[in-house]
Amino acid sequence: LSLDDFDVHIVSTDENQVFLALQEWYQTDTYNLYQSDPQGVYYSIVLENVRSTKQPEESVLIDILEVRGVKGVFLANQKVDGKVMTLITYNKGRDWEPLAPPTTDMNGKPVTCQSPDCHLHLHLRWADNPYVSGTVHTKDSAPGLIMGAGNLGSQLVEYKEEMYITSDCGKTWRQVFEEEHHILYLDHGGVIVAHFTGRTWTIHNFTSTSVFVDGLLSEPGDETLVMTVFGHISYRSDWELVKVDFRQSFPRQCTEADYDSWKLTDLKGEKCIMGQERSFRKRKDTAFCIKGKSYTSALTTKTCQCSEKDFNCDYGFERAQSLKTEGDRCFADFWHDPDSPPDDCHLGHDFESSTGYRKVVSNMCEGGVNKQQSAKQHTCPLLPPRGLQLGIKGQMLAVAPGDDITFIVHQEQGDTSNTKYQVDLGDGVRAIYQNLTVTDEPIQHRYEQLGVYRVTVKAENMAGHDQATMYIQVTAPLQEVHLEVVPIAGVNQEVNLTAVVLPSEANLTVFYWWIGDNLQPKLSLENSLITRFPEEGEVSVTVQASNGRSMVQDTKTVHLFQVIPLAFSSNLDLLNPNIPEWREDVGQVVTRILAKITGIPQESLVTMVKPGLPTTAELYILPPESKPAKRSVFVDKVHYVCMCHIIICVCVCIVPPAGSQGGVAGPGVWALAVIFLISVIATGSFILYKFKRKLPGRNVYAQMHNEKEQEMTSPVNHSEDTQHIIQGEEFIDDDLDSQTLGNAGGNHSGVVLSINSRELHSYLTS
Repeated sequence: LSLDDFDVHIVSTDENQVFLALQEWYQTDTYNLYQSDPQGVYYSIVLENVRSTKQPEESVLIDILEVRGVKGVFLANQKVDGKVMTLITYNKGRDWEPLAPPTTDMNGKPVTCQSPDCHLHLHLRWADNPYVSGTVHTKDSAPGLIMGAGNLGSQLVEYKEEMYITSDCGKTWRQVFEEEHHILYLDHGGVIVAHFTGRTWTIHNFTSTSVFVDGLLSEPGDETLVMTVFGHISYRSDWELVKVDFRQSFPRQCTEADYDSWKLTDLKGEKCIMGQERSFRKRKDTAFCIKGKSYTSALTTKTCQCSEKDFNCDYGFERAQSLKTEGDRCFADFWHDPDSPPDDCHLGHDFESSTGYRKVVSNMCEGGVNKQQSAKQHTCPLLPPRGLQLGIKGQMLAVAPGDDITFIVHQEQGDTSNTKYQVDLGDGVRAIYQNLTVTDEPIQHRYEQLGVYRVTVKAENMAGHDQATMYIQVTAPLQEVHLEVVPIAGVNQEVNLTAVVLPSEANLTVFYWWIGDNLQPKLSLENSLITRFPEEGEVSVTVQASNGRSMVQDTKTVHLFQVIPLAFSSNLDLLNPNIPEWREDVGQVVTRILAKITGIPQESLVTMVKPGLPTTAELYILPPESKPAKRSVFVDKVHYVCMCHIIICVCVCIVPPAGSQGGVAGPGVWALAVIFLISVIATGSFILYKFKRKLPGRNVYAQMHNEKEQEMTSPVNHSEDTQHIIQGEEFIDDDLDSQTLGNAGGNHSGVVLSINSRELHSYLTS
């Protein structure tokens, strides 16, 4: 059982024993109370279902209180079947009993509350204000004195907070107020909040006007009779401080004749509590005197002989409360084997198995019954290794080549002196150790090469074996990372982000992708990521590369615009060499023609032809830097561009959108079609010669070679055409007149570029 998996609250650590409250998986508003052995290693349950309350700041208050002044006494509120009852223990949780109700109320009238159906219940809450008491108040200098708020009945009621007091540590109670009061003990409990004379409460007026009390303070020392009340007259006023000195109310110092003695007993009348008979003294009800500095409450202490009540169930045992015939016997839990050897048992040594009983920690009894004497003697067998653990000093699992590494091996259970440990460091180094976990001999090593190494330790003896494994990453620190991303992209288009890490041999790198203002990154083990950007504008993209020992980053900005897809007829694929230069040239031609047709400035249009076949492109419409000029209305006209002997025909026409019925588009729905007509001037096929690109700018110039150098090639042969296109040159004449096209007659083939986009029409007609 690991305490890391549960919500745990420490209640007490007095006298070499830990009391803790632990919430099990099935509990929501209750905790179970456990106590430890003297070493604080093994825990046994002492009370189930202690009520808990969650505070506004997510803190949890558990209804359990250690009564100060008398060791071993605790109060707790147990919730069973929805009912909350207050219980008290005098022997550190071995036995719990409900509180006995008082016989009369504060006016001396008999009460109808009778056991076992009615008891006294107290609220066990701490105060938020450090200058006022909680609902229950105890003090080391006033043993046996408990004052608290609660009610009589079958269960604790939240809205009832009557005040009750006991001066014999919870055996007898009486009511003192009908509502909750702040509590302050003065003079070792001789004065409580106000003037306390025997069983009478006297009311004093310390101010002429009413004061809302915020808190009570006393001077240092348990013997003080001076307190300060601080409060305010109204919520807008400053604090009012009232100093109260009770010394004038007591004419003399107390003598021995002013005290009575009382013996500590539990609710059943048992005088031997925690192995002792203890008597205390308290001031008589009729004595008006000051206890002073010399006052001591403890009177006599007598050691008792041990009995069964001085022993609690040992670890792994519990009482079967339902078996009345078995009395107070402790039975082993189903999961516990009393004769199993301890974890540190070594071959050849002896151990005692538990009888099921353990003397209550800090119990002072002597002689009498010893429930631990009948323990059985056993010889430690050879135990197989269990719980083998492998770690590194410094907890670094990612190291650099040449770093010194110290491996640490730990074994939770089993024999260690007769066990061999086989160590494999993953790089060819192997060794065998004896008594490795006993001598704590370190395993030191260096890895010289980059990589991931699997380190294993196998513990083995004649009874069994166990194994532990860990992985060591030997990596070089990252130097830098370069983010590669297209500077311009379309909205909601797939964009590939690629990170190039240096040094390139870095292994096991994790990539963190920060997109825009999002504080939650995307993680990947690959150096690339495909994403989409939903809005126009500029988006910052950052990549961080980490390999456990270092982290580097790079940032790029992506400009996002509306994009219109372009599709070509298959005729153009025959002339596509699938090289960047060709794609860029075709994109410039389409951009220039669209700018002339639409009147949009050429710098506001960008056409990007995509790699691969079939030939496709994307048209990016950049936002104008200034207010755009009024665009001319579309008219049916033809522009011609000649690429060598290829004539490009561009026209504007109306096409129906996808999904529409009929051949005519609806009102306001337009699309732009750019038609490339490739016409062969002569009846035969002419050959395209190699392109020759000139920088800078979008204009492309070329010249034709001598006709003698031309070769006749079939346009069907794509590979040969591609080779000639790569080797050829280009000629573009924007001023070619319409007569040239007319002379072409029917000797041409068409290449159609279609642009189907509502966004383009909306942009052009805005």
